[in-house]
Amino acid sequence: MATDMLSSHADRFRLHPVAPRHATMFCFALLTISCALASFALACATPFAAFAVVAPAMLPLRPALLVVTGAWLVNQTIGFGALHYPIDVSTIAWGFVIGAAALAATAASSAMLRALPQGRTPLVLALTLVVAYAAYEFTLLAAAPFLGGEGAFTLAIVTRIGLTSAVWLGGLVAACEIVRMIDPFGRGRAMSA
Repeated sequence: MATDMLSSHADRFRLHPVAPRHATMFCFALLTISCALASFALACATPFAAFAVVAPAMLPLRPALLVVTGAWLVNQTIGFGALHYPIDVSTIAWGFVIGAAALAATAASSAMLRALPQGRTPLVLALTLVVAYAAYEFTLLAAAPFLGGEGAFTLAIVTRIGLTSAVWLGGLVAACEIVRMIDPFGRGRAMSA
């Protein structure tokens, strides 16, 4: 029975480093720790598009949206608390727009992963990242006429952030694969039971 449950989970999701019962907590921990690292290292260039691919590759849409929201909250807490973002209407509004963009990217990723053939191929995750990044950037771009900041949408900046997201996605997938091989939560033991 446990084998059936794991295989149906594995067939549905692209990344499954831990047993399904641990997937939400593992994904939450992975993305919030990654977000904290990225927030301190990159400040305003946190790779939410990469997070938006990993969450639905591991979880159903609703928990994926909650996990990405948690990562966004970590980012905002670090930004306003530790990095001393200015507390003004524009900065707070941009914070909410970034959260909306991260959620739009997560929903787009989920739809893309459902539409593409099953398998954990790098090409599938790369295509999903392109869709997630487009959804993320278009959401931000839609807010720029109202909040300012159109200058942040140059080809050089958008390309740099996109490449940063691709590197983070590679690192997050590698972390998932390492955890899957180490099997710290006894996923292999559950499969043989």
